[in-house]
Order: sequence, then structure tokens, then C-alpha cells
Amino acid sequence: MSSSQAKGGRSAQLKHTGLRPGWTTGACATGAATAAYTALLTGEFPDPVTITLPKGQTPAFALAVEELADGHAMAGIVKDAGDDPDVTHGALVRATVRRLPAGAGVVFRAGPGVGTVTRPGLPLPVGEPAVNPVPRQMMRDHVARVAALHGGTGDVEITVSVDHGEEIARSTWNPRLGILGGLSVLGTTGIVVPYSCSAWIDSIRRGVDVARAAGRTHVAGCTGSTSERTVVAAYGLPEDALLDMGDFAGAVLKYVRRHPVDRLTICGGFAKLSKLAAGHLDLHSARSQVDKGFLAGLARRGGADEALADRVAHAATGLAALQLCAAAGVPLGDLVAAAARDEALTVLRGAPVAVDVICIDRAGTIVGRSTVR
Repeated sequence: MSSSQAKGGRSAQLKHTGLRPGWTTGACATGAATAAYTALLTGEFPDPVTITLPKGQTPAFALAVEELADGHAMAGIVKDAGDDPDVTHGALVRATVRRLPAGAGVVFRAGPGVGTVTRPGLPLPVGEPAVNPVPRQMMRDHVARVAALHGGTGDVEITVSVDHGEEIARSTWNPRLGILGGLSVLGTTGIVVPYSCSAWIDSIRRGVDVARAAGRTHVAGCTGSTSERTVVAAYGLPEDALLDMGDFAGAVLKYVRRHPVDRLTICGGFAKLSKLAAGHLDLHSARSQVDKGFLAGLARRGGADEALADRVAHAATGLAALQLCAAAGVPLGDLVAAAARDEALTVLRGAPVAVDVICIDRAGTIVGRSTVR
């Protein structure tokens, strides 16, 4: 059983994309907590249960599981992430609600599959369940509404759990951010926008926050696991100084501009970083392409004659262009790294951050490197 769509149609789609939006874990936890507290006060579970999101949408969720016993009630909702490739799509989000003495307020607990914060730098104190501030406020608001409707005090303990959440969390940033034991309960609007990449970018920001809170003065934005290994071998950086940048170079640079560290290393594949060198901040193949004409211009600056520059401009791939230049003794990799560093400095707009860039091939061999500037 999965959650339904918001009022306005079960098959509501995003404008211009044809993609179906979904619901955050925070929205699902709020729906489950609302249903459970209602049952605790009335003896009946509302099914479907309707909640109000921060921007006014009113989705209705079907309950997948429910349990009413002395002193507590539990409800569960299967997360529907719509057409987004969300690792938590299909996960069963449960909320167990217990009465507390008057004046206790709303207390949150991490059940199985929900993590606990173990490092500073996140928007929650160390030791707290990884239920983010907006989902907490949503649950508080809905508990208050249910209490007003059905004569409760609104003083409850809410334990949020996610079936198999600890296993799912291994494929997220949580272990690196110091959120241990499971997933985070996330969401600022309650809605998952397909391919918005907002969750990844938010993880980059939290990674910078955690690194700064740990006193790291040198962090690295890496496009993948191979580039992470290269940076660790080059600089011996600890895990909490490594930012899984993916294709979002711009997200790293813009956040570090506002939250500076002494030094930023950017490491990734030659072709991807040639896009940054050419001024692209999103390095995904669907949104930016390797500009062979740009590479030809760099090659000329590095001493290539017109015949070689023409071959670079018409090379099948960026890697092929690199190999042509390497055979002729033209340091195209270093030139791309230096140009990418200069583009990064442009985006940083004078922030007190020194930058260097390392370009690698698919095997992790360094094929280009800039100085620190």
C-alpha cells in the first residue's frame, strides 16, 4: 500500500517534466504520528489520514500497518517518492505514540532504522534522533491539532522508525556525517521533487558543516569513490573532510563561499573537470558537455601547433584529446586543472579559501594537477 497524491489528483505531475512528485520521510512520519495519536485518543485510526504540509498542500496517506494497545498506538505509511530515484522509496515509515505527563511536551525518539546524531555541525544536537527540525515541527503542529479536536493534552513521546532503515542508510551520506544506526527523517516542504537533486546538495552542505565543526581546515570535493581514494593518498584527509560532490561542483563552491575553510581540493575525472574549467558548475552529462573547442584552445596555450589543436577539437572524447596531447608533450591535464581552479576561484568571489585541482583518469591515475592558489 502506498501513499496517495495530494488533493488535485492522484496522478498529479510536475509542470513541464511529466514526472510524478512524491512525499518525504518527514511527511510520512507526520501522517503516521497523526493517525497514531488520533487512535490513542479515540480508539480509531483515520485511514486515509490527511495532513497539512508547510506550503498548504493536504496529502492523504493510506495506512499500511496499525496497532493500538494499552498506552500506545502505532501507524505506518509506505513512502512513495514518486518518480524520484530515492533510496527510501517503498520504505515503511512508522510512528509509535505514547502519552506523557502533562507539561512534558512532544519528545522524539529514534526507533529501529532511524539514526542518532553523533557529531556536531548538524542542525540537531549530538545524541538527538535524526528527525530534522521541519518534520519535528510538522509533528508538533499535528499533535496539537489532534489534541484540540479530541481532548488530549498534546504531551506525547513519538518514536519514529523505518523498516530496514539501517541497511538503507549505508547507501546514504549518514555514516560519514556521523548519523549512526539508520536514516534521517528529512524534508522541508514535505514533497519530493523528482531529480531536483536537493537531497544531494543538502548532504554536501551538511558535509561542509560537519567538517568545519570537527575543525577540518582542508576539505575535498570529489566526483566519486576513485577521486576520494586519490585525495586520501595525496593528502591523508580523514573521511569527514571528504565531500561527495558528484556532479555538483557549484553547490560545493557556493556553500564554501558562505562557510569558508582554509583549503579546498577538487578532484575528479579529466572530462568532468574540463567542464568546470569551461565554466559549467553542473557536471552531469545531461546538462553539460565536454567542449573540445575549449580544450583545443588550452592545448594551443600549452604549445600545440594548429594540426594538433585541430585534432583535439575533433577528438571523439575528452580522454582522446588528453591522449593526443600527452603523446605530443602538451600538458593538457595540468592546463585543465589550472583553468578549473581559476573558475572555482571566480565562483568563490574572494572568499578566504585556497584551491587546488586534481584531474584523474578512470583508473585513478593523476593526469593533471594545479598549484594551490
